[in-house]
Amino acid sequence: QVQLVESGGGLVQPGGSLRLSCAASGTIFSLNFMGWYRQAPGKGRESVAVITSGGSTNYAASVKDRFTISRDNAKNTVYLQMTSLKPEDTAVYYCNAGVKYPGNFWGQGTQVTVSS
Repeated sequence: QVQLVESGGGLVQPGGSLRLSCAASGTIFSLNFMGWYRQAPGKGRESVAVITSGGSTNYAASVKDRFTISRDNAKNTVYLQMTSLKPEDTAVYYCNAGVKYPGNFWGQGTQVTVSS
């Protein structure tokens, strides 16, 4: 089993920045893919960004050039640096990990609210 614990959410003004972290523990050797999904009120869950164990990345068009995903394999942690935040980025952000993407393992979610 794998446990994912997110941190770093909060309230930020439009144009601001936040960094989310997701630490993995447990049987982690098979986490080829780690990434972030988000779910806004009344909407479905959507993929935001993903990174492979080799460092390849992919982003949703809506966040490309504003968000950066990175991974520290030694710490089993994935990060999401979010800049130029917009009100439409408001959502619960979930860490996801597994052999494939989306993986079988999910974090509990962290709220990001972008508002003035």
